[in-house]
Amino acid sequence: MFRARSLVAAIAALFVMVAVSGEARARDFVNFETGHAAGTIVIVNADKHLYYVLGEGRAIRYNIAVGRPSEQWTGASVVTRMRKNPGWSPTASMRRANRRLPRYVPPGPRNPLGVRAIYLGWTLYRIHGTNAPNSIGRAASSGCFRMRNEDVSHLYERVHIGSPVLVVDELPEAAQQVAGDAAGDTGGVAD
Repeated sequence: MFRARSLVAAIAALFVMVAVSGEARARDFVNFETGHAAGTIVIVNADKHLYYVLGEGRAIRYNIAVGRPSEQWTGASVVTRMRKNPGWSPTASMRRANRRLPRYVPPGPRNPLGVRAIYLGWTLYRIHGTNAPNSIGRAASSGCFRMRNEDVSHLYERVHIGSPVLVVDELPEAAQQVAGDAAGDTGGVAD
């Protein structure tokens, strides 16, 4: 009986360690040698990653959801506004496509913007949290960039109004190799 309980406890501990390590790896310090200034946000549609450039060849990499293929975009922008616990108003085109959408969703667990919103240039596009964390890693949005709520809160504390944002389909090949490398002995999970 004692052995069975010990075995069950060991298996449960293993599941907890796997779950915690998987969640912690939602963001990592990575090598990122692209020449962008510290404080720049680089979003890569193909990889579904957002990089917050730290400088000196380093960045924090976050897993994100990007726009559906017909809704993806590329270009340069800047952070123009930031909101904690934002409300959400679907655009007119969203409401035409889905007549069941409400005019406004207040802050809270049903709000698709999650706990933070970082507005880009013209305010139709945002980097924001989500009430659908299973969409992370997919092409799922109407052009915005979704992050886990804990990740968008982490990023929100680092960016400021005026931070540059660059959205690309892919990184140049040399940058892909560097960004994909493990952080090594100086890296690890970004907290």
